[in-house]
Amino acid sequence: MCAAKLSKVYFTKDLSENALIKLYDHLNKKLPGKIAIKLHSGEKGNQNFLRPEYLKPVIDHIGGTVVECNTAYDGERNETKKHLKCLEEHGWTKYFDVDLMDASGPDFTLPIENGKRINVDYLGKTFSEYDSLVVLSHFKGHPMGGFGGALKQLSK
Repeated sequence: MCAAKLSKVYFTKDLSENALIKLYDHLNKKLPGKIAIKLHSGEKGNQNFLRPEYLKPVIDHIGGTVVECNTAYDGERNETKKHLKCLEEHGWTKYFDVDLMDASGPDFTLPIENGKRINVDYLGKTFSEYDSLVVLSHFKGHPMGGFGGALKQLSK
């Protein structure tokens, strides 16, 4: 039997912008180099995403670059031109420089050794330009994957 390493999970009832900074600081980790901050920029007409105004204090505190990728399904984020417009409409470009990592190809690929169903992971081309990654996720049901959240946010 394999012994699993348990991860620590931190919870707060404080949903203020400063609470995110406190949680991040509580980790007591200094991320090296250029930091990518992956998030969901929000679908057009949908309100299920974390707002840039809410995340601005913690993103400024961390000092990273907001990164996103085009979606694999139809909508307003499946093509670079439409996605850039959506980023602007939702306020992301007002507060941050945003790297749409797959605006140009080819994709950055990571092999998955001994993968049972997937043998390669496809990420945006500029993923390789970052040294550290922070994922700021919300959780919800998702029509393609059943459940959206941290794992869905990590690649295409």
